[in-house]
Amino acid sequence: MLANDLAELDRAHLIHPVMSWRDHEARGPHVLASGEGAYLTDASGRTLLDGFSGLWCVNVGYGQRSVVAAATEQMMRLPYATGYFGYAAEPSIRLAARLAAHAPGDLDHVFFTLGGSDAIDSVVRFIRFYMHAQGTPERRHVISLARGYHGSSTTGAGITGLPAFHRDSDLPLPWQHHISNPYPYRNPAGPDAGAIVAASLAEFHAKVEEIGADKVAAFFCEPITGSGGIIVPPKGWLPAMREACRALGILFVADEVITGFGRTGPMFACEDEGIVPDMMTVAKGLTSGYVPMGAVLMSDAVYRAIRDGSPEGATIGHGLTYSAHPVSAAVGLAVMDLYEGGLLAQGRRVGAHLARRLSAFADHPLVGEVRGRGMLQGLELVTDKASKAKPDRALGIAGKLAAAGIENRLIFRAFADDMVGFAPPLCCTEDDIDILVARLEATLAAVLDDPEVRAAVR
Repeated sequence: MLANDLAELDRAHLIHPVMSWRDHEARGPHVLASGEGAYLTDASGRTLLDGFSGLWCVNVGYGQRSVVAAATEQMMRLPYATGYFGYAAEPSIRLAARLAAHAPGDLDHVFFTLGGSDAIDSVVRFIRFYMHAQGTPERRHVISLARGYHGSSTTGAGITGLPAFHRDSDLPLPWQHHISNPYPYRNPAGPDAGAIVAASLAEFHAKVEEIGADKVAAFFCEPITGSGGIIVPPKGWLPAMREACRALGILFVADEVITGFGRTGPMFACEDEGIVPDMMTVAKGLTSGYVPMGAVLMSDAVYRAIRDGSPEGATIGHGLTYSAHPVSAAVGLAVMDLYEGGLLAQGRRVGAHLARRLSAFADHPLVGEVRGRGMLQGLELVTDKASKAKPDRALGIAGKLAAAGIENRLIFRAFADDMVGFAPPLCCTEDDIDILVARLEATLAAVLDDPEVRAAVR
């Protein structure tokens, strides 16, 4: 089918996620046709370097034959097996055990979902079960970070701290609360790590007191804020928040949907500072985006409390038709083979190279800060380095960046508030990163050459 025919069908029928529907109808889709390694080919035959791994997820790269073979073999053998009524399939059992072996501390129990959003929804259900089992059903409120992202379901979108996900949807819900993101580049406490940690702790304790310490159930955070702008908290922030939760009897939920599976270096970003959450959500890199799958990893203490606090023989009333899907699990096992077989180490090495190469952009007239960890990096754009002034929204820099990126055959995330995100596949080589950097340099130059942008830069 011709690309223009597909575009018309798309405009007429396909609703795209997180998109201005009116703008999309005017612009139409950019149809992708195939992928290999870190590169995609679109319907017009143009090859692009995918600097964002699809949507932070294709960690192993496109076209990994072992992953495709695992899915094919499992589809032929057993394409579906319900997890209800005590049934199970071998790949799902083995993947749960493998995740538990890699997870921090006692996160030994795994509930499989279809992705990150329903993993968050599942955590909320498990929190309710846990609090009822503990005899504290009044503890139902949760706290998360401004700019944090925890999915876009009716429940998760309120825990998410991005206004675009609240607009016209009656969110956040009354039991969902937010505190400031640590955000070192723009923190009112200044750049000092100790001051940022102290300010976050003070605000967290004040919020708990405002709600009522006997009413707060859980705190949600990403180890590194992803969709909110690749914001890396200062060292010591994550352990301090974890200990504050422990002292108050508040469950600590780490959302590793983006940061998991080598994205920041280790298998899970919590490992960087020895954090063991009460529950952890994963998705994306779990199957490298080849098929849908997410998971909730639950600590032994939480699992036992729910198990032992339920009436004898009572059903734990949470389930999904496609939970522990055997084809997804078989893909997950094949992807884990790649991580363990050297891809994790390659991601660490190439991630260091990416960070070094991107650091040079700190001197660019449009760049206020370069930040990130491993294969998760971001640039924050400004029009005045001294005052950190953000570009006027009327400049439409995000749209200009995205368009210039495509012209230079580079895919990245151009956030609406003028941040640039990179999350290349772990299979990238240093040469691929050098190509990425050269294409980024050309992209930023093209945007800076825009007369309106040039006039705004101080």
